[in-house]
Amino acid sequence: MANRAETVAFTGKRPQNLPWGFDERDGRCVCLKQRLDAAIADAIGAGYTHFITGMALGVDIWAAEAVLARRKSNRALTLEAALPCPTQAQRWNAADQRRYEAILRQCDTVTCISPRYVPGCMQARNRYMVDHCQRLIAIADGRSGGTGQTLFYAAHKAVETVIIEVADILPTVPYTSM
Repeated sequence: MANRAETVAFTGKRPQNLPWGFDERDGRCVCLKQRLDAAIADAIGAGYTHFITGMALGVDIWAAEAVLARRKSNRALTLEAALPCPTQAQRWNAADQRRYEAILRQCDTVTCISPRYVPGCMQARNRYMVDHCQRLIAIADGRSGGTGQTLFYAAHKAVETVIIEVADILPTVPYTSM
């Protein structure tokens, strides 16, 4: 098991809760991924080498892919998938399931929190990640939900948190008077 002091976990929004939805070519999504990668690079520069992803669609998948890309030139990096249950991706479309499986094959560790889906297994997965990390990288929008609950739990556990606000990614529209 990785040392907590060397571990970063991720939390963030699902595509359906982001302004651009599932369009990863949208400039805002590209910008978010760049900011996420910069936060990962900063963590690596600070000595973090183990990363935990919850493997949900959106931020978790993008974070995992960013860590795996960086691992190509830094073999000290390890990636752990923390799954809420074995059937997490069962209802996803075929392309997303293939992406998920490709990431799982490259993970150094796969931790499954519950042997089957039960109410609360997603939250248990989020608590597991916070309990095993020193730094949490979050993509947040201030709304309640799993990301908000995870940030609240991380604050309670005194986990260092890096928050990338979705609002900071969106282009600003200048005010014009009529």
